[in-house]
Amino acid sequence: MSSQPPEDERQREARAILERIRRETEPQIGAHTEAIVTRTRDHFMGRDADAEDRFEVIGTRIGRIASVLAFVILAVLLASQLLSG
Repeated sequence: MSSQPPEDERQREARAILERIRRETEPQIGAHTEAIVTRTRDHFMGRDADAEDRFEVIGTRIGRIASVLAFVILAVLLASQLLSG
């Protein structure tokens, strides 16, 4: 008789190890992703601006959204220049 465990037992052990790794890493990945999304949302909503000054909040939102749009437009223009030759 060989000393190697049966294939079914090895597969069960491998699945158990993978499940344990998934449980240990999933909450960390989820919390980190949630923090990134929350910070980004707060940044673009102007939550770091003076909440008492409504015009400052609106101006901050407009400026940040305009900067993202300008970035996207410039990235598309750059890509079209690089791809055209």
